Amino acid sequence: MTAKAEQNLSELIRQKSADLGFSICGIARVRHLAEAEAALNKWTASGMHDRMNYLTRDPAGRADPEKVFPGAKSIIVTGLNYYTEKRQRHDDVPLLSVYALGKDYHGIITGKLEELLEYIKTLVPEAEGKAFCDDAPVLEKPWAVEAGLGWRGKHSVVINESIGSFFFIGELLLNIALDYNKPLVNDKCGNCSLCIDSCPTGAINTDRTIDARRCIANLTIGNRGPIPEEIIPLMGRRVYSCDTCQEVCPWNRDAKQHEVQEFIISDELAEMTREEWLTLDNDRFNRLFRGTPVERVKYERFKRNIEAVSKNLPSD
Repeated sequence: MTAKAEQNLSELIRQKSADLGFSICGIARVRHLAEAEAALNKWTASGMHDRMNYLTRDPAGRADPEKVFPGAKSIIVTGLNYYTEKRQRHDDVPLLSVYALGKDYHGIITGKLEELLEYIKTLVPEAEGKAFCDDAPVLEKPWAVEAGLGWRGKHSVVINESIGSFFFIGELLLNIALDYNKPLVNDKCGNCSLCIDSCPTGAINTDRTIDARRCIANLTIGNRGPIPEEIIPLMGRRVYSCDTCQEVCPWNRDAKQHEVQEFIISDELAEMTREEWLTLDNDRFNRLFRGTPVERVKYERFKRNIEAVSKNLPSD
């Protein structure tokens, strides 16, 4: 394929990604991300990955997409906006992260990427690919930067100049060469440190990494043990992840409402009262959260989180 043909094909891919509802799309050449591997090794060696020991297994493989999809030449990286102002309506109830208010994003994004792959095959019949969304040993944030979607903010989340940081990342590995976006050379955080200063537990380091041992997101989702007693008063109302570092970010001041029907909060969840949350039983948990990100933690751990923050909730 000539350079011109690769360029034309890439433009068609970017346009199709927009037609499928993706907010942003970039393309990068597959390579071994040695610098990302080194950063991962340094972070896990410090113990800041907490109990996520899977991150210590085969770091070189995580940095090389060809280990996941042999023959990969290109990686398409997409972003799907999930920001919304349509949230829980009471301010004295346990609080969910914005990304967890609707249906699980994994299948929605991989479904769109698989549609994109089928489209690419109509243009290049020999094309083969594999889609991912937070479900494979692929370093998503570094690849989003590599594909030109934005820069790694001081809170470690990728920030895009147009849509901010409230977006899900998805990847499509392909066995064909394409025209590639250029990564940003410099970030645009400047001297701002609002995310670091505002983190309730002081979990954000100064090197754009997170100490998962103190991070509310990890402690309410990945953590299977008790929540540390010293962390509980700092959690506020948060029972599933935390949005503080993104909410204070100046790049999210003009964040736009998403357009994904599946991500909209249900009326029942939006209207739940303090008493309903504190008496949540297994049957209602399953009805409310089946097919959502919250389902991941199961009822027992979610109830643990609610009980942990119960003393932090405002009362009459």
